[in-house]
Amino acid sequence: MHSRRIPLFLFLLLLVVVPAHAQIDPTAYRWTVIADDFDSPIYLTHAGDGSGRLFVVEQLGGIWILGDEYFEPFLDLSNLITQEVFRGGYTEQGLLGLAFHPNYAENGYFYVHYTDLSGNTVVARYSVSADNPDVADPNSAQIVLTVFQPYANHNGGQLAFGPDGYLYIALGDGGDQGDPYEHAQNPASMLGKILRIDVDGGTPYTIPADNPLIGRGAPEVWLLGFRNPWRFSFDRETGDLWIADVGEWLQEEVNFVAAGTPGGLNFGWEYLEGTLVRKDIPAGLELVPPVITYDHMAGCSITGGYVYRGDLLPELQGTYIMGDYCFGRTWTITRDGDAFALNVFMENLGQITSFGEDESGELYLIDYKGVISRLERAE
Repeated sequence: MHSRRIPLFLFLLLLVVVPAHAQIDPTAYRWTVIADDFDSPIYLTHAGDGSGRLFVVEQLGGIWILGDEYFEPFLDLSNLITQEVFRGGYTEQGLLGLAFHPNYAENGYFYVHYTDLSGNTVVARYSVSADNPDVADPNSAQIVLTVFQPYANHNGGQLAFGPDGYLYIALGDGGDQGDPYEHAQNPASMLGKILRIDVDGGTPYTIPADNPLIGRGAPEVWLLGFRNPWRFSFDRETGDLWIADVGEWLQEEVNFVAAGTPGGLNFGWEYLEGTLVRKDIPAGLELVPPVITYDHMAGCSITGGYVYRGDLLPELQGTYIMGDYCFGRTWTITRDGDAFALNVFMENLGQITSFGEDESGELYLIDYKGVISRLERAE
C-alpha cells in the first residue's frame, strides 16, 4: 500500500502544479457518506453484471457486498493472508486487490491480490457459488501467480482488466529504501512492474504475443520502473491508463499511458523519483517522466483514482480525480492534449486508501477508518 515517510528537508521542496486549463469549483460538490462501519477498507469495485452491487475489500481479508442499507459477506480470505495485518500497526500487506472477469455474468470468475502467510504476493481466481450470487465459493481457488517478496512493503496490489481483455497486475519494487535489489529496472524481475497476462488463453494464463519482454526478461511484464504503484485505472471511455506511484522522500507522481501505446515503457524508478534524478541514467536508456508530481509539503503518499465518466456530474466528464493517504486531500487533473493541469479539489477526507467506480461510472472514496463516500453535487 503506502509508505508514509516524512521528508528531511521540506524547505527545499516546491509543489509541482501545472497551470489549470479550467478551474473546478470544489464547493459545488461533496463526498456523501454511504457506509461507515468497515474494518480497514482499501478498495471498492463492481462486478459489471448489471446487478448494481458494490464490493468492498478489507485489508484484513474480507470482501463485502454493499447494498443501500446493508452489507454482507461475499468471501473471507483472512485465513490465507499474513498475520501481520491483525497486529494493529501500519502494514502494506493483506488483501489488496479485486477484479471481476469481464464475462463475470457468464463465468462467475473474479481475481484477488493478497500477501500470503509467508508475505509473498498471490494472485488467485475464485468463482461465485453455484446457488447464491451473493456468496463466493471459498473452495474454488486457482492460484494464477505467486511472486516472492523480499520485504513487507511495496507490494502494489491493484488488479484490473484492460480494454483488451487482459488482466493487469501492479507490483511494487519489493520494499525497503531505494530499491536495494534494483528490481524495478531488472527486466527479469516482476517486481516494480505492471504485468499483463491472458487468463483466458490457458491455465492459469498465457502471455500476450505483444508483451515487450518476451525472450529477454519476465514475459509477464508490460510496464516497468515503478516504486509502489498504488492504484492504476483505465479510462472506461478512452482506454487510457493512469498510474499513481508512491514516492520515497521527495515526490509523488502520476503517470499516463495513452490507449494503444505499445508496452515496454520505463517510468524511471529508481533513476528518477518523480521528475528528480536520483542517480546517473545510463546512456541510451529512455525513461518516461510523470505527467504530474507533487512534493511532500502537499502530501506524502499518493492514492490513484479514476477519470470520472458518470452521468450525475456531466461537467466533470474526463476529469481524473486522485488523493493522498497522509493528508486526506484530493486533486483533479484535467488534460488538454499533452498538457495536464493539477488543482486541489477537496480536503480533510481522512486516510484515503482508494477510490472506486460503480457500474454507472459514479465515483467513491474509501477512508481507511471505515468510511465509504460517493461524490455528489452539493445542495
